[in-house]
Amino acid sequence: MTSVIFLGTPEFAVPILEGLIAQHYDILAVMTQPDRKVGRKQRLAASPVKQAAQKHDIPVLQPEKLSGSPELAQAIAMAPDLIVTAAYGQFLPTKFLEAAKIIAVNVHGSLLPKYRGGAPIQYSIMNGDSETGVTIIEMVKKMDAGDMFAQAKLPLTRADDTGTVFAKLSLLGRDLLLETLPRIIAGTATRTPQDPDKVTFSPTITKEQEHLNIHLPAKALDQWIRALRPDVGGYVYLNGQRTKLWAITPLSAGSTLPAGSIVERDKHRLVMVAGQQTTFQVDELQPAGKAKQSIADFLNGPGQQLVSGQQVITDDPE
Repeated sequence: MTSVIFLGTPEFAVPILEGLIAQHYDILAVMTQPDRKVGRKQRLAASPVKQAAQKHDIPVLQPEKLSGSPELAQAIAMAPDLIVTAAYGQFLPTKFLEAAKIIAVNVHGSLLPKYRGGAPIQYSIMNGDSETGVTIIEMVKKMDAGDMFAQAKLPLTRADDTGTVFAKLSLLGRDLLLETLPRIIAGTATRTPQDPDKVTFSPTITKEQEHLNIHLPAKALDQWIRALRPDVGGYVYLNGQRTKLWAITPLSAGSTLPAGSIVERDKHRLVMVAGQQTTFQVDELQPAGKAKQSIADFLNGPGQQLVSGQQVITDDPE
C-alpha cells in the first residue's frame, strides 16, 4: 500500500483527502493549520481537514510554523512514499519534500503557469476569466513552479463566486489526482515544464483589496464582489458607514451621475452608478454590525432615507 502524508486546510482539500482514503492509500498523517478562532464569538475551531482526519482516526499535525518544528522532524521520520498537498497554507522546506520516497505533488487550483500563489480562484473571477481549472504538479522549492503532470478545465459563469468554484474544483482536483497518481507512481506520467513566459501570480488577498472601488465599471465591480464571496466580502462606505455588497447585477443602462450615486430607488429596488457611467442593481448588502439583508429589507429599514440623485458611496468614510 502506498503511504502518504497529506497536507491541507480548507474545505477545498477535504474531498481530495477523502478520495485518497477511499482508494486505500495509507495516510500516515495529516498536516493542517492550527485551530483558529472564528465567527463573532471567536470560538476555537478545527480546520475542515482536521475534522475529516479525525473521523478516520488519522494522526494530525498542526505546527504554527512548519520550518524547524518538531512536527516537521516527525513527518520526515515517517518517510512516506508520497507527500500530497492541497491548499495547506504554508511554505514546505526542501528537506521535507525530499523525504518523499517517490514524489511530493500539489493539487493547485488554476491552469498553471497562470496564477501561481495563494489566491488563484479569486483572481480568475476578479479578472473575468472564462475558465479556470486544476493542475497536478511536482512540488519544488520555488512556489508552484514544478513540472505539470495533468490539468483539467472548468468553465466560469456569472453565477459563480469563489465558494462555488472552490467546491467544483475540489471534486475536479480529487478526480484528476486519483487518475494521475498511478502513472506517477509507475513512472509513466508525462512531465510538462511550465512556460516561464506565461507565468502570472495570485498573491493572497489583502485587507486593502476588500475595499471595493466604486469607479470600476459595473461588470468589473461584480467580478470583485463575487471573487470576495462568500468568506470575506467586499465593502464600500455608504453614507459614511462601512457596508458590504454581497450581490449586485450589472445593468445595460448608463448614467451621467457620478460613481456612487443613486439612479433609481423605490421600496424594492436600488440602482446605482459605477465607473465609466455604468449602472448596477444592488441585490444583497450588509451594514456594519448587522446581518446580511435583501435590498428590500434594507430600503424599508436602514436605507429609508436614500433618495435618487444622491451620491452615497464615497472612497472614504466621512
